[in-house]
Amino acid sequence: MNIGLIAHDAKKKLMQNFCIAYRGILNKNQLFATETTGRLVEEVTNLSIHKFLAGHLGGTEQLCVQIEHNQIDLVIFLREAVNMLDHDPNPDQVCKLCDMYNIPLATNVATAELLIKSLERGDMEWREIYQ
Repeated sequence: MNIGLIAHDAKKKLMQNFCIAYRGILNKNQLFATETTGRLVEEVTNLSIHKFLAGHLGGTEQLCVQIEHNQIDLVIFLREAVNMLDHDPNPDQVCKLCDMYNIPLATNVATAELLIKSLERGDMEWREIYQ
């Protein structure tokens, strides 16, 4: 499965901790991330991550193109819902595309855990039909 990872600045540490906790599952999949998130996760997990540009430099749009071409199976976008910074990626386009193309999307760690655990159980195999 191809998993997209994005985290606003205030959530990057949480993304690192999430990826440490679920490293064993994530390691069995292809990971894609915006540059800073990908680099920070790689530093603490040694996971191999394909990195797009930084979110504010177009990395979020690059990930969106992958979603539109059905090349992402699951997205974890840990976003700051209240105090989003000016340079934080806008979550609207990612959310809209995930809805349009039936891509499971987690925008908080609770939902991310549910999706990752369902991935481990094999509950995400239905995505292979779309590919």
